[in-house]
This record gives sequence, C-alpha cells and structure tokens, in this order.
Amino acid sequence: MPDTAPDAVPRPDMPRAAAHGRPGAAGAAEVTDILPTAGVPYPTPSEDRTAGGRAASAPGPGPAVAADATDDSAPYGVPGKPFARGPFLWGFTAALGVLTAWGLAQALVSSRSVIVLIVVAAFLAVGLNPVVEGLQRWGLGRRWAISIVFLGVIVMFGLFGLAIVPPVGEQTSDFISAVPGYVQELLGNPTIKQLDADYQILAKVQDYITNGGLGAAVAGGILGAGAVVLDAFFSGLTLLVLTLYFLSSLPTIKEYMLRLVPATRRARTSAIGDEILAGIGGYVAGNVLISVIAGALSWLFLSIAGARYALALALVVAVTDLIPLVGATVGAVLVSAVGFLQSATLGIACAIFFIVYQQVENYVIYPRVMRRSVDVAPAVTVIAALFGGALLGAVGALLAIPVAAAVALIVREVVLPRQARM
Repeated sequence: MPDTAPDAVPRPDMPRAAAHGRPGAAGAAEVTDILPTAGVPYPTPSEDRTAGGRAASAPGPGPAVAADATDDSAPYGVPGKPFARGPFLWGFTAALGVLTAWGLAQALVSSRSVIVLIVVAAFLAVGLNPVVEGLQRWGLGRRWAISIVFLGVIVMFGLFGLAIVPPVGEQTSDFISAVPGYVQELLGNPTIKQLDADYQILAKVQDYITNGGLGAAVAGGILGAGAVVLDAFFSGLTLLVLTLYFLSSLPTIKEYMLRLVPATRRARTSAIGDEILAGIGGYVAGNVLISVIAGALSWLFLSIAGARYALALALVVAVTDLIPLVGATVGAVLVSAVGFLQSATLGIACAIFFIVYQQVENYVIYPRVMRRSVDVAPAVTVIAALFGGALLGAVGALLAIPVAAAVALIVREVVLPRQARM
C-alpha cells in the first residue's frame, strides 16, 4: 500500500470540507460540528472563500473570533433561518392579494361618478378639438380659439336655461294656484264623499297637516331637490373645468402618451391615434349637428302648430336626440305627451310629425352626416350602445359608438395584418 502524501492528511485545525479540497461552503451539519450553535452566524460562501477561490482555512481558535464578530455586528441576536414556503405562507399571500383586489374594486365603485366625469370631459375635449384646430387654421392662437369655443358652449347652456326655467316656474306656480280648485272638486265628488265616510280620509289628512307631518315632508322634499340641483350644478361646473384643462393640454397629453410607446412604433401609433381622435371628433360634431337639426325642425313645427313653450320643447328634443338609439324616441314621447295635455289635436299632430321625422333622420340625415366620421357596422353600433347604456346609462350609450369605432380601427390596422403575417 503506497504511503499517503503529506498534503492529503487533514490538518486538525481546518474543516473537513477544506481538507478534501471542496471550494464551496460547508453544509449545515458540518458547520454545527465545528462551530458552537449559540451566538455564531451561519457562514456564507463569500465568508468561506478566499480571493483565489480556494477554501479558507481558519487556524487557531476560529469560533472565539466569530463569536466576538457576532457580538459587534448583531447586538440584538443572530437572525434565524428564513421561513419555509409552506401552505400557510402561500395561503396568507393569496388572501392578502384577494383583499387588495377587493379594496381596489371598492375604490373604483366609490369613485365611479368622478371617473365618469373625467371620461366625459376627455370625450368632450376630443370632440371640441377639431373646432379649435379649425379656428387655429384661420390664424388664431390656441388659447384664443379655446376661449371662443368655450364662450359658445357657455352661451348655449345659458340659452338652454333661459328657455327651460321660465316655463317650469310658470307651470309650477299655475299648479300651486290650481290646488284649491282641485281640492274643491275632490270634495264634491260622490265617490270621495263615500270613501271619506267609510275611512275618514279627510280627518286623517287634516291630522297629518296639523301635526307637522306635511311640513316635514315638504321641507325634506325641498332640501332633497335643492341637493340634487346643487349637485348637478357643481357636476356641470366640474365638467366644464375638466374639459377646458383637457382641451388646452391635449397636444401635451398626446406627446406624453407617445413617449410610452417604443421608438420604432411611434410613427404608426401616432397615425392610428390621430385617426381615432379624428373619428371621435367627427362623431361628436356630427351628433351635435343632427341634434341641432332635430331641435330646429321641432321648434319650427311646434311654433306653426301653436304649442306653448315651443322653444323649450324643441330644446328637450335636441338634448335627448344626443342619446343613441332611444334618445329621439324619448324626446318625441315627452313632447307628444305635453301636446296631448294642451289638446288632443296637437298631441296627434306631434306624434305624426315625430314618426315621420325619425324615419327621415334614420335613413337620410344620419347616414349622410356620419358617413365620414364613424365606420362601424350597424349591428356593432346597436350592440355597443346597448352595452354602454347598461354600464354607464345615457353617458355610456353616448360614448359606446366612438369607442367601438376606435376598437374596429385597431383591429383592422393592427390585429388583422399581424394575423396575416403569421
């Protein structure tokens, strides 16, 4: 048997891993065999290796030196081993993720009104941008163009209020003045007299009035109506301010969004984005034009037919006509109902006029106006409007058609060519 080389004999002061020439860190069992278990940190590969990559030898009383270093570097004790990734840790992490997602969903639901205001303001800004750019082509600066456009919007809202508020106030005062006559007619009705004799209706009504129940109900109704009016006023003011900000900073927003796109795709993304914005702007302008036509023709007809408050009713038709699919029908029903309240002849005439006009609008005016703005199949238009109305009501139905047009453009220019190359 050959003699063992001197270098192969393990020295008593070096670990067994270094004796066998293994350059890595010693295992946990080997470390516990050599070092004391209390007060000594676990060795790491960077601590066990020398600059040359060979196992470091620790001559002399290594444990005592390590213990002193531990006392200086970890005054609060040595950290233990990391937690094992067992089922409890995975379950806790999953539950925390579910709670976070639920909290975000609740936050989105709570801020739904704010999100709707922001989306509508951005939509209106994109729709008004073609008008601003048209004024810029005439030589005006962007600030002056935006000021003129907003002045026109404010004047339109002012005219709408002047046309709606006086008739509503007059009708309300007439109804309040007519209430005593209605009461006297009810008291003279034999059926009401019999019901009062059987159930003491008048006595209960008198008790309700004298005990303050009617006053509390009226006060609550007035406060509720006032709150609704104030909320609508501040929402409209916020919408105007947001639209102004979006309209003034639209070029900056477009430039910033393009920076998020890779440089090699910015030109194509910019072209598609400009096409989408042009489509949305054309849709808004076309929809407003169709509503103006509907309101003007309705005002002309109602004025000739002798309807009271013809301008206010025509404005109702114009506003409701902005809503896709059902808006024109809603306006026609409201105006026809008001016409029936005045006279049966006027109501029938209103119904006939709106039936004829809606056919003309659907098959003549709408296709000619929207031909260059929105390139969406009729079935897709109806489906998008239904989904938008189900999600966000009238606002969703109004936004659904340009969104569907944008999605169709992206599919046609991006998805289909990519599928053709595969």
